[in-house]
Amino acid sequence: MKNRQLVVFAGFVVLIALVVGPACATKKFVKTESATLDQKIVGVSTEVEASQKRIKEHDDKLATIGSLLTQQEGQIKAVDGKVEEVKTLIRGNLVMTATLKNSDAKFKFDSAELSPEATGILDQFVQKLIEENKGVFIEIQGHTDSTGPDEVNVVLGQKRAEAVMMYLYKQHRIPLHRMSVVSLGSSVPVVDNSNREGRSQNRRVEILVYE
Repeated sequence: MKNRQLVVFAGFVVLIALVVGPACATKKFVKTESATLDQKIVGVSTEVEASQKRIKEHDDKLATIGSLLTQQEGQIKAVDGKVEEVKTLIRGNLVMTATLKNSDAKFKFDSAELSPEATGILDQFVQKLIEENKGVFIEIQGHTDSTGPDEVNVVLGQKRAEAVMMYLYKQHRIPLHRMSVVSLGSSVPVVDNSNREGRSQNRRVEILVYE
């Protein structure tokens, strides 16, 4: 009888172990997985915070660069304004103008070479300067018609204006520091470019004399 009671008690203990054992193991597994998940969440949060910090720093740098560019642009405009002011002081008052028209200068297509007709007009211009006998500053502007791309016209206008300046320097010894050249391309037409005659008139070199 006593042995039978012991067997029953042992069976009861085994049953409890079978029921409670897996529950404890499951609870331990859950705790372990929860701890691991918490660590992963912390790691992700840290990475997100670091990314947000980098983005903010990047935005701050962009803002700083933008401010610097804006400041630099303002400084450039201020310098340009001073340059124009100095140019105005150097030039003084406009006292004489001359225009080297295409009909007279006979520039060949896409050429800056001065024809005999053109040099003759420049010689007359210099003779008039000598008669005036004044200290002057000469601005030479190159103009074209609207045929072709703007960038090509600007280059061509520059070449023609420089050809005039170099002729005045080499042939008549007008100092280079007393002259400047600028190309306005097709931006300042004197007549409409819609016909051949108008385009011919717009191809010109203008000489402005300042006292």
